[in-house]
Amino acid sequence: MNKPAQMLAVDEALERVTSAFCVLSAEQVALPDGLGRVLAEDVAARLTQPPVAVSSMDGYAVRAEDVADVPATLTQIGMSQAGLGFGRSVGPGQCTRIFTGAPLPDGADTVIIQEVTDVAGDQVTIKESAAEGADIRPAGLDFREGDVLLRAGKRLTARDLGLAASMNVPWLSVRRRPRIAILATGDELVMPGEPKGDDQIISSNSVALTAYVRVLGGEPINLGIARDTAVSFRQCLAGAAGADVLVTIGGASVGDFDLVRQVLGEDGLDLNFYKIAMRPGKPLIFGRLGDVSVLGLPGNPVSAGVTSVIFLRAAMAVMLGLDAQAMPDTATAKLGRDLPANGMRQDYMRATLKAGPAGEMIASPFERQDSAMMARFAEANCLVVRPPEAPAAKAGDAVEILRLDLGAGAF
Repeated sequence: MNKPAQMLAVDEALERVTSAFCVLSAEQVALPDGLGRVLAEDVAARLTQPPVAVSSMDGYAVRAEDVADVPATLTQIGMSQAGLGFGRSVGPGQCTRIFTGAPLPDGADTVIIQEVTDVAGDQVTIKESAAEGADIRPAGLDFREGDVLLRAGKRLTARDLGLAASMNVPWLSVRRRPRIAILATGDELVMPGEPKGDDQIISSNSVALTAYVRVLGGEPINLGIARDTAVSFRQCLAGAAGADVLVTIGGASVGDFDLVRQVLGEDGLDLNFYKIAMRPGKPLIFGRLGDVSVLGLPGNPVSAGVTSVIFLRAAMAVMLGLDAQAMPDTATAKLGRDLPANGMRQDYMRATLKAGPAGEMIASPFERQDSAMMARFAEANCLVVRPPEAPAAKAGDAVEILRLDLGAGAF
């Protein structure tokens, strides 16, 4: 097992993590199954939309020169409706009834809205003129056949699926979902709803991370809880075969029962690093065990969550073909309260982000930042990022924040 450098800076650790992964292979899915998936190939339109010039209003298709002087009375010779056009041409002094989305008849070049007409039998009196092309959607207004409208590397939204459908695309080539095996460790853990001893706690981290992996577009594999023995750990570990990443929770520190490094080391873990200069989340393991990358998270709920937001999310972004550097939803806000000088570790302070009286964003870190306080973590919608050795800051100072509540990265 390689001897790792101690107390890596967050940026260096993140670089090591992202450089260890490659883009996953592609697979084909039906269009309705594409929500949240990441495109592996560009998508081009298979048709022109609209395919012909159509009306954008209910009214009458006319020749602009026939209504240059109003009132003008024209003879209605037919009707055009969506899906059933008028098969003849409109000549001088003629018009056709037309409805929204209906093809514009040959010869007509303008649509007069029905509200400015009087109708008596087949005689239509136009009371207001209109310029040539009025209320007409020309062919190809939206897009043309061959136009590339969805690019590889895009995470698909509901709007994107609607666009692909209008492009007449029934199948999509997307990145395979990263398979993330999740293994909680510790004799003190029980699953929600199970009988709990006085000295036991609920395994909340595995539930949160399973959900987060799904949010990020991965396939979680919950391996359950490994007890504090090498035998139990290895039994659970067998379920990680075929995974892209093994995420362990807890057991990454230096206690007598923290077996993750010990057992994985005995099994051949190639350790890349251990310990990051960050708070929370210092005892973070990253390495490789055979064909599986290993990310060993701290056991405290906030520590596990924050390290997942920074490192697991970035690793999955690389595998999905996303821009890992653009993954953190960082922004600038004003501090909502004074903060003391920071220590040697980069701090990620749980905070609430709200709009101030002038519309400015104000981030207010909680007074207590204990990494075991899951309720506070759930309440937070951002992290205030404080670099190592940052000087004391006053309320109103600008600070960097990392959003927790946006889009596909919401924790």
